[in-house]
Amino acid sequence: MQFQDEQIDEFNSTLHDYFSKNGRGNLPWRLDTSPYAVFVSELMLQQTQVSRVIPKFNNWLEQFPDFRALAETSQSDVLRAWQGLGYNRRGRYAHQSAQLIMSKFGGKLPQTQHELEQLPGIGPNTAGAILAYAFNQPAVYIETNIRTVFIHHFFRANRKVDDKQLRPFIEAALDCSNPRQWYWALMDYGVHLKRTVGNSTQQSKHYVKQSQFEGSLRQLRATVLRTVLAAGSLTLVQIEQQHIDSRLEVALNGLVMDGLLQIMGDEYYG
Repeated sequence: MQFQDEQIDEFNSTLHDYFSKNGRGNLPWRLDTSPYAVFVSELMLQQTQVSRVIPKFNNWLEQFPDFRALAETSQSDVLRAWQGLGYNRRGRYAHQSAQLIMSKFGGKLPQTQHELEQLPGIGPNTAGAILAYAFNQPAVYIETNIRTVFIHHFFRANRKVDDKQLRPFIEAALDCSNPRQWYWALMDYGVHLKRTVGNSTQQSKHYVKQSQFEGSLRQLRATVLRTVLAAGSLTLVQIEQQHIDSRLEVALNGLVMDGLLQIMGDEYYG
């Protein structure tokens, strides 16, 4: 599918008009665009609603104000602070990344795509987002809100839209003079479209419906991890007394394999 310059201009005018009237300028990671704040927010916002992230983000920065503080704390303290955000591996990735940033990058968040992708849990799109928001670099990245907006405007009649099809449109529309604000507008407009016209990202080839959390193995893992972290350490028998579930062995083995829990003898600890 081809596009005309006029279409891109009209598209950006729509973004600008919406953001000027409805932009969420009070989000804490927009008020503080320091590399550390952006790094933390991008990890927290992966698959987690903004409303859940805001209080966790504010508390996190109070507890761990910079990369050094985060790197020097224990993993168990990091995972306790992460509780409530889900996908606890992201908390571990944040901790490991902080340690790598201190040891390899002199305590400063890297400013290149290649170096950012060396950090645990940072893929191409998260790296691109960090470059745009922390350093105002015109990096191209794609996530669900971006898909929603571009599919709605340019691929409305299509199904199974590949990110490769979207990328040229994003590159053409991207405001290279102020990519940070352009992406903010894109995020906010994407949220607006989901609420008013539906989730166009379902037309994406990369769309995966999120599995139900209630009653899932993921929920069991989260509750078991929370129980052990609260106690400091528990034996297998103690865990079994609190969590009667046929999947408990699978949950514990997964938590150990992911490095979220450690085991010594018959005792599990964070």
